[in-house]
Amino acid sequence: MSPDPIKVDRATDAERYLATDHTVWFAEVPSAPTEVQLTGLAPEQRFAVDLDGADPATYPGIYGVFPLTLSIPGPDAGARQVPCAGLTWVGVHPDHRRRGVLTAMLRHHFEQVRAEGLHLSALHASEPAIYGRHGYGLASLELEVRLGRGTALSAPGLEAPAAALTTRMVPASEPDVPARLRACHLAHAELGTVVGEPGYYHQVCLQLPEHLRGKEPWRVLFALRDGVDVGFAAFRRTEKWEKARPAGEVEVWTVVGEPAARLALLRRLVDLDLIATVKVGSVGVEDPLLSWLGGPRSAADVGTYDGLWVRLVDLPAALQARGWSAACDVVVEVTDTAAPWNEGRWRIRADASGEAVVERASGDPDLRLDVAALGSAYLGGGNLLARHRAGLVQEQRPGAVRELWRAMRTDLAPTAAVGF
Repeated sequence: MSPDPIKVDRATDAERYLATDHTVWFAEVPSAPTEVQLTGLAPEQRFAVDLDGADPATYPGIYGVFPLTLSIPGPDAGARQVPCAGLTWVGVHPDHRRRGVLTAMLRHHFEQVRAEGLHLSALHASEPAIYGRHGYGLASLELEVRLGRGTALSAPGLEAPAAALTTRMVPASEPDVPARLRACHLAHAELGTVVGEPGYYHQVCLQLPEHLRGKEPWRVLFALRDGVDVGFAAFRRTEKWEKARPAGEVEVWTVVGEPAARLALLRRLVDLDLIATVKVGSVGVEDPLLSWLGGPRSAADVGTYDGLWVRLVDLPAALQARGWSAACDVVVEVTDTAAPWNEGRWRIRADASGEAVVERASGDPDLRLDVAALGSAYLGGGNLLARHRAGLVQEQRPGAVRELWRAMRTDLAPTAAVGF
């Protein structure tokens, strides 16, 4: 007799949902009320698996969704903002691993996203080996750049606009900060940027005592032009002394804004008193910071990590929503076991205007690939030619991979997306 299928539905018990998360991630349990800890994750965006005989205090598996705006390739080499489901709070209880719980939750997520008329899902992977199996492609990389105090940042063409800006530091707990962060983030969203709904920024600014532990509360440094926010850096400092000398560290969540604003903000951050190291996160691989430094060896250290993983849930709609850099006419045969409505052959016809038509095809394919490969290339960063060379894309017609990649690539690599 076959086992009953795993059912996924909205989580109706917030305390049980949160207890599952605490069990999966095993960090210190905050003392704040349940709904405070779930700030930004709306009740209708919390999902769970329930099975007969499961512990009534926890769910066998949970996941959540942050509604996001994702900046994808747009017209005239710019960016276009589209809605995207941000997959988050994913966890399988240790007692229910390797029983198909995660597979069932992701299939449910894809069906939910499709039913809501969205085309894309995205996530940051805690364990990167997992999500490629479910159709997510690594679409951007993220750098963590460590700078010493007083690091010189050279940008002759930005000196005048940067000097015209003022900067002001405020606690992240100020009531208007979440709205200011979101407005500024949305106004300066580059290719690859994710912007959350208002609740997400309230979650970013949430200050729980258990998360501080020897660190100051988060602060935000705003850059302003004529009193208007044109950039921000969220950061906090950790006090440290070595041999009676100050050796504090600044942890920077992200730096957002036009280039002149980011330059002004970073110069303030590397000039803070009692600090030895400034650790800047969410830096894109073509971020101007590396140019201002004169190269990566001018930094104390540069770490490279996987950034945003993108999943095409509605393949034809997702591909038609983005801009195209060149004309192409390619038939692709796509493998997608987790979202079978995407499986099969599709003809992609893009014209010189940057628009594309994607429809079912019956002819011989020009190339074969997994849906994850299209997710990787979707923002213009995951080179299909490199994947072909690595044996991950199969070319049936000579030149087809190059033709498709030239149409999908972008002038600049996607920036790093903030975590969610």
